[in-house]
Amino acid sequence: MKFNLLALGSAVSFGQAAVLGDRSQFAERATYGVVGKPEGFAAGATGGGSAACAVPADVAQLKSWLMDSTARCIVLDKEYNFKGTEGTTTEAGCRPASNKCPGNGGQDAINKASWCTNGNAGAGVKTMTVTYDTAAVAGINVGSNKSIIGVGSKGVIRGKGLRIANGAKNVIIQNIHITELNPQYIWGGDAITVDGSDLVWVDHVKVSLIGRQMFVAGNGASNRVTLSNNEFDGVTNWSATCDGRHYWAIYLTGSSDLITMKNNYIHHTSGRSPKINGNSLVHAVNNYWYSNSGHAFDNGAGGKVVAEGNVFQNVATPLLENLGKFYSSPSASANAVCKANLGHVCQTNSFGSSGTLSGTDSSFLSSFSGKTVASAGVASTAVANTAGVGKI
Repeated sequence: MKFNLLALGSAVSFGQAAVLGDRSQFAERATYGVVGKPEGFAAGATGGGSAACAVPADVAQLKSWLMDSTARCIVLDKEYNFKGTEGTTTEAGCRPASNKCPGNGGQDAINKASWCTNGNAGAGVKTMTVTYDTAAVAGINVGSNKSIIGVGSKGVIRGKGLRIANGAKNVIIQNIHITELNPQYIWGGDAITVDGSDLVWVDHVKVSLIGRQMFVAGNGASNRVTLSNNEFDGVTNWSATCDGRHYWAIYLTGSSDLITMKNNYIHHTSGRSPKINGNSLVHAVNNYWYSNSGHAFDNGAGGKVVAEGNVFQNVATPLLENLGKFYSSPSASANAVCKANLGHVCQTNSFGSSGTLSGTDSSFLSSFSGKTVASAGVASTAVANTAGVGKI
């Protein structure tokens, strides 16, 4: 859907050049809207629907529009920098056992939920003072029926994440870049959180330099979610694994969650890409994992995963642990078992300089029956060229 911004008058900030008659800027920004439709479990998401698209003037207006109960199409055509808007916090944190390279690329921690003191930081943890940007540790609570869309590669949210929770539903986030959430600290902030939500489509989004999770589905039911064409960029100067790669990437906690992951480019991570727990049904199809020094999948109890048509290139451990159910689409002949419930024969995965992906449990495939399931193509590295911001 495309909407004309020129008809919105004072609701849109065009900038001085346009006001003075620069018609080229008007032409560039004449029509915006959500591109395409979601595949997979969140296929019914419409976001702001037919709401007129408008550009927020500043971070305060962006936050206000995101949080209200009005259906909106919110256009980001510049950077919205939240760093410093809520000040800084100095308090006791820690140097966890994982930081074996302090001062040389390691990641220290904020003591959120007593993480530093409840044993999770490991043996030999060192208490230390940490100073962090306050805005990043809590995401903006996004209301229902919102489309948040970027223009080209200009739509950036710096220093603040987005949280769709507490009953919020029908949200589309497309073609924006979320970055710089206290990347030096574990618990520094999550880029996108869903928790107690439904019908969330995250598409052509880039996430980089995040302190904690790039995407997290919390303990509340996240219901129908589609992650498509996103770039999860783990390149960092502060790594929990001391190797320039982000460990805390994608965490699907699970509570009646239906998660489609399609055509995502997940690179330079070292773990939790994704970690799956609880009652999560995950369809991971045609994604590209590249340069992961640790593990991609970690499937905990209750996790039910179909992984098909994916590429694993330079991934040390495609599947760390499987305490749930995992179908790895092992061969063309075996994959016919998918057709009855997924509507297609599953595609085999591709591996280059990587470990193996095990898992032949097809007993849960009936869980896909009657649901909107994404299509599958042959595994391809071309995803790297099409995923992320500015590629739509």
